[in-house]
Amino acid sequence: MEQKAEGRGQKVEEVGEAVQHSTLNPQHSTLSSPTLDARRPTPPPLGKLYGLGIGPGDPELLTLKAHRILTSVPVIAYPTMESGKVLARAIVADFIRPEQLEVPMPLPFSVERSSQPHYDAAAETIAQHLAAGRNVAVLCEGEPMLYGSFMYIFNRLAGRFDTEVVPGISSTFASAAMLGAPLTYRNDVLSIMPATLDEATLRDRLAVADAAIIIKLGRHFAKVRTILDELGLLSRALYIERATMPNQQIRPITDMNPADVPYWALILIPSQTRPQ
Repeated sequence: MEQKAEGRGQKVEEVGEAVQHSTLNPQHSTLSSPTLDARRPTPPPLGKLYGLGIGPGDPELLTLKAHRILTSVPVIAYPTMESGKVLARAIVADFIRPEQLEVPMPLPFSVERSSQPHYDAAAETIAQHLAAGRNVAVLCEGEPMLYGSFMYIFNRLAGRFDTEVVPGISSTFASAAMLGAPLTYRNDVLSIMPATLDEATLRDRLAVADAAIIIKLGRHFAKVRTILDELGLLSRALYIERATMPNQQIRPITDMNPADVPYWALILIPSQTRPQ
């Protein structure tokens, strides 16, 4: 079932609802002849799946290629948070046309994402559109192949349909630009790690990192700050949330109340190397 979304009259289809297919004759004869075969509708060619990296939040950081595909496909799918927030769509809202069909994908933000049935349902809905010959663009904040939600759709559908992934600017590197903080020089090794790791693993990896980015802070901020303090890294640590968005915040890490730290926050620990 399709419904009109508020605001712009765009078509929205809920994941899990049946997709309208081309009408086929349900009565299949056991006999075959050139005449009957000629009357049979030709199945439409399969649609193409696009994973669109749409960047960290500033619409002007959308690539030209992503913009071209976004504005040309008939179907756009995007993740929605359990709270109802739709960040990915908000980033590119000005580029979506009213006649494009939108497919919101309710997804849980948890470390067990790959095994969640939500991705199975979202992938099946997308697959029905692709099977009907419709190209589908799945929006993904940042870079689709770096902790991106699209990877789980990719793993389910790339073997069945023609698929193209369009790179996007990752929030990790956009954050370094917003902070004016060079991350690595020459032979430095950069480590990117989620704050969801257990305390011992985080401590061990941070202890040997030339430079590090800690993502997905949220409710794990207090744990991370304690570890940084114990390792003597607080003075190098830089905090930023919602990089490049209108509500971007850059604050001293020691001033942050753990209860106020969102999921979209990260900590950068730049290299100490300063070559001339």
